[in-house]
Amino acid sequence: MLLLSCGVSQKSESRKQQGDVEKETTKNLTPTTEIKTGADNYEAYLPILKNKKVGIVTNQTGILSDKTHVVDFLLEKKISLQKIYAPEHGFRGTADAGELIKDGKDSKTGLPIISLYGDNKKPKPEHLAGIDVMLFDLQDVGARFYTYISSLHYIMEACAENNISLIVLDRPNPNGSIVDGPVLEKEYTSFVGMHPIPVLHGMTIGEYAQMINGEKWLKNGIQCQLTVIPCLHYQREMFYSLPVKPSPNLPNDQAINLYASLCFFEGTNVSLGRGTNQQFQIYGSPDLPNTGFHFTPMPNEGAKEPPLKGQLCYGEDLSRVPKVRQLELKWLIKAYHETADKSKFFIPFFTKLAGTKKLQQQIEAGVTETEIRKSWEKGLNDFKAMRKKYLIYN
Repeated sequence: MLLLSCGVSQKSESRKQQGDVEKETTKNLTPTTEIKTGADNYEAYLPILKNKKVGIVTNQTGILSDKTHVVDFLLEKKISLQKIYAPEHGFRGTADAGELIKDGKDSKTGLPIISLYGDNKKPKPEHLAGIDVMLFDLQDVGARFYTYISSLHYIMEACAENNISLIVLDRPNPNGSIVDGPVLEKEYTSFVGMHPIPVLHGMTIGEYAQMINGEKWLKNGIQCQLTVIPCLHYQREMFYSLPVKPSPNLPNDQAINLYASLCFFEGTNVSLGRGTNQQFQIYGSPDLPNTGFHFTPMPNEGAKEPPLKGQLCYGEDLSRVPKVRQLELKWLIKAYHETADKSKFFIPFFTKLAGTKKLQQQIEAGVTETEIRKSWEKGLNDFKAMRKKYLIYN
């Protein structure tokens, strides 16, 4: 595995640069002027792409600091880009969660687009024919069930099987300092949880790629020829505001911060605001008591058929709660206890999201949040010890 930073293949040099930056700046840096993403660190990867046939996994988040899309930038630099591979939500990032995305052609560049969602999560050999190097540039949000890291797994596996080198253009994790939640148990592996990690893993997507490779999580323990192009001037505790929505239902920093905590409602009969303009910032259902706050989900961008469509939902507005620094269970537990018919609260998808049956069992048994969190400690400590080997940033 190579780690390149402005042409210097030394992890220690990257750490030295970050240390120098820490002395000069604060943790609330403006990302557009201070943090350089892997895509902006182009001096490190353009030479590798010269005279190569290149594929790229990206979407609307793959932009440089001047808002130029990485696809347009590569073409401008005369890189021989052959195909675009699009994850959940599609290349332009407008499809609903879970919506079938078909292969097609990008109207702007004419490049073929291969969908990596639905039945084709892993590119087939024919999809990779003629590709020498694969680029991966997606903005993750640091949660196990955010499926871009699942797409990363399948891309790494396909590249390893077809002898294609992979370059990950790293990006900051907006929840990068949080490691929390239950660790996934192997029997509950799915596309919303592929590896034995907690709900919030506290890694960038480049660091995560190193973990997938290093822990030999790919099929049959194979490893891919991996190069990570790191961010520059980035430290894990820094505030990072995403310049573009990572997916249709994460419209702002607040939603991204609350995403991991509120996504558990996807496995219940409670709406988390899909079909409103406050997705992942509110929750409610017709079965919760009327406390004065209410909303009615209706079709909109990213939610053509939102849960509880057209139904008046009572719940809570979290759009102004202070930034959370852990996985919060209090809203989930409160909603469960306030639901009259508790037998209808959980649906089977909840276990996939949790990665374990224990969390639902604990909530149903009335175990306190404090006790639930204690039950995570050993798994989290073991994960943190493993994670240390793959960290690029302080």
